[in-house]
Amino acid sequence: MARYKIAPEQSHVWIDARSNIHPIHASTDGLEGHIELQLSPGGAVDTVTQVKGKLSLRVDRISSGNRLEDREMQRRINARRFPSIDGVLCTVERSEETDRYRISGDVTFRGVSCRHEDWMSITSIDDETLHLEGTSRFDIRDFGMEPPRMLLLRVEPEVDVRVAIVAIREEH
Repeated sequence: MARYKIAPEQSHVWIDARSNIHPIHASTDGLEGHIELQLSPGGAVDTVTQVKGKLSLRVDRISSGNRLEDREMQRRINARRFPSIDGVLCTVERSEETDRYRISGDVTFRGVSCRHEDWMSITSIDDETLHLEGTSRFDIRDFGMEPPRMLLLRVEPEVDVRVAIVAIREEH
């Protein structure tokens, strides 16, 4: 089984939320962690072998470009007490489509862990590099967070999170 380290400067997260006034877009790089998996000779993920992985994103890295919205988000997250969003990969299942997999894992946000699953593409770029990409929708109320309300602004509870991850094989 090979271990791939996530390249923080090459891995990105985009968060999109909706409000009654305007869409809210936030993004960051700096995703950290690793994934352990075995590739078949054709470059597909061997789903018979156990796949493991962990990732972490510091919430203070997330920025919408609006200081007021960012400050309110940090306050509501309680970023000092819960400085990161963490994920643990539990299962990977192959789909009918090439390079597309059903991913399941535990996401911890604000100290609350929830099991989540969705589709993700996993592509072997070369012998040393993987590219993982996917989008999921989360309801922040599942993590004990009420949607922000500031003056006339009301944010919807569901947010879309897209990740594009580059992982580099570690030396044995």
